Amino acid sequence: MQVEFWADVICPWCYIGKVRFDKALAGFEHRAEITVVHRAFELDPTRTGVESVQDMLAAKFGPRAAEMEESVAGLARDEGLEYRLDREVGNTFDVHRLLHLAGEKGVQHQVLDAVLQANFGQARSLFTPESLSEITTEAGLDAADVKSVLEDPAAYAAEVRADEQRARDIGVSGVPFVVLAGRLAVSGAQPTELFERALAQAWEA
Repeated sequence: MQVEFWADVICPWCYIGKVRFDKALAGFEHRAEITVVHRAFELDPTRTGVESVQDMLAAKFGPRAAEMEESVAGLARDEGLEYRLDREVGNTFDVHRLLHLAGEKGVQHQVLDAVLQANFGQARSLFTPESLSEITTEAGLDAADVKSVLEDPAAYAAEVRADEQRARDIGVSGVPFVVLAGRLAVSGAQPTELFERALAQAWEA
C-alpha cells in the first residue's frame, strides 16, 4: 500500500505530523508492506529571500508570534523532537528537487529526516548550496549528484511541479496532508492514534 505525504520542510506542523505518522507506522502490523512517498508542497513558492523565522512570524502575526512559536515548540518537544527558535525561512524548491533525487536513489526518508532535523533541531540553513549539500550528503546522497542537481535548475523541477499540481487537483490547501492507498486522506498534524486508525482503515479497504 502506498502512502503519499505532502509536506514542506520549513513547516513545523509537517515536522510534528511526520513523527506522529512514523510512530503510527512503526506499530502497524503490515508496515513492511507500506511504501511512503514524500510529495512536494511549497508554503510560499514566491519567496525569493531568506529571513529569520522570528521576523517572518512577527510580520505575519504581530505580538502573538512569539507565544505561538513557543506553543508549537512545546508540542514538538512533547514528541521528543528538538526545536530551535533561531531558524531561517526561505524558498524550498531546491530542497524538494533534492528529495526527488533522494527518492530515485532509495534514500528519500533518510534525507527528509536529515533536512527536518537540520532545520528544526539544529537551525542549519537549507538555503545555501554549501549547507544544503552538506546536509543531504551526510544523509546518504552522493556529493557529485547533489552538485549536479543544484547547478541545473531544470533537474527534477517537473517532478516537484507535478506534486504541487496534484495537490491542487485534489484540493490540498495546507500541509501536512497524507493520502493512504489513493483514497483516504488525513489533513494536519493529527495525533498518532488517528494515523493508526487511518492506516488500518486504508489497509482493510
